[in-house]
Amino acid sequence: MPKIIPFKAVRPTRAIVGLVAARPYQSYTIDERESRMAYNPYSFLHIVNPGYKYDQEVTGEERYRLVKNRYLEFKEDGVFIQDEKPSFYVYKIVNRHGEEFSGIIAATSAEDYENDIIKKHEDTIAKREETFKSYLQTVGFNAEPVLLTYPDNAIIADIIKEVQKKHAEFEFTMTYRDTHYLWKIDNEKTIETIQSEFEKMKTVYIADGHHRSASSYLLYKDEKIKNPNHHGSESYNFFMSYLIPESDLVIHEFNRLIKDLNGLTKEEFLIKLDASYRIENRGIMPYKPTKPHHFSMYLDGEFYSLYLRKTAYDFNTALDQLDAQLLYKTILQSILGINDLRHDTRISYVNGQHEMITIKSGVDSGDYVVGFGMCPSNVQQMKQIADEGLTMPPKSTYILPKLRSGITIYEY
Repeated sequence: MPKIIPFKAVRPTRAIVGLVAARPYQSYTIDERESRMAYNPYSFLHIVNPGYKYDQEVTGEERYRLVKNRYLEFKEDGVFIQDEKPSFYVYKIVNRHGEEFSGIIAATSAEDYENDIIKKHEDTIAKREETFKSYLQTVGFNAEPVLLTYPDNAIIADIIKEVQKKHAEFEFTMTYRDTHYLWKIDNEKTIETIQSEFEKMKTVYIADGHHRSASSYLLYKDEKIKNPNHHGSESYNFFMSYLIPESDLVIHEFNRLIKDLNGLTKEEFLIKLDASYRIENRGIMPYKPTKPHHFSMYLDGEFYSLYLRKTAYDFNTALDQLDAQLLYKTILQSILGINDLRHDTRISYVNGQHEMITIKSGVDSGDYVVGFGMCPSNVQQMKQIADEGLTMPPKSTYILPKLRSGITIYEY
């Protein structure tokens, strides 16, 4: 029974919201970041990269303190304002491909994460969890919601459609031609209806933002212990999320590029593959698989199709059915000797929004020796893996929508 509550969001003013909104900090190259900050004084990047003001790289607690200072300056200068009444926020994104995502920004319960009502399907790294928890404790706000998905619900869908008939709080288009809209829900009856519908659900699932969820949970545990008057309604008991219906979620695959054949010749590698796969040479034209458990491979200037032999692999769990796991167990680990998908420098990933020609280019350039393409997984696979308490390999899914920082801010 997921618990969601309205909150008083801090938001950019309507006139400059498009200038403030930014992609996640790590998604920019250094040159991109510096260019945007040089020409746009309102960019949220000025907050999360505070050393730019002094042409100085800062890290750790010093950086966190400066982030907080830059944030407070944005508030003092009227770039950000805070809503006076706790609200839910209907948020819509229409991307350049015409894909549309509509959902509700709300505060979700850290206890629900603890009690597995908010379910995860990815492992997290303890060091990253602690780092972001310390960041949240120092800066006192979170500016990028966790992406959660819930079973399609007709009542919630009708509310969202009705809200979207009204004039939006803001509408703006980013340089990547994604258009963003936001509406506020502060009607108490409507809020209660939405909460009631979520309380009828058994679980919701993290689609993107596993480290942010885990760090928010650690923050909740820390602050609960430190507060002798803890009563459960403090802001640290919740974290900001964007909840969208399962039918709105779009999942792309991550394809793999490998730098060497683990000491094997091309012929030796193909012979080892033959034990688990029926191999067909597809020539020079890009080939993309269309069915689960089929893969494409680009090697030495040619594409191949790989069809799993029915007797070559045992399917015992939902994780076994996942193509990213299948590729890992039958090829990457057993033949190419790649055990650590997260840290091994021999492997790189290309999200499935890119055509197979990207795989071809990576190999033809000489940077890589072989590339693999696969079909994307689906929401049901993601849910089954989470329900069984299992976790996907790193870079199993590239999930849309991708959210922007600085559009709604949750203060602790």
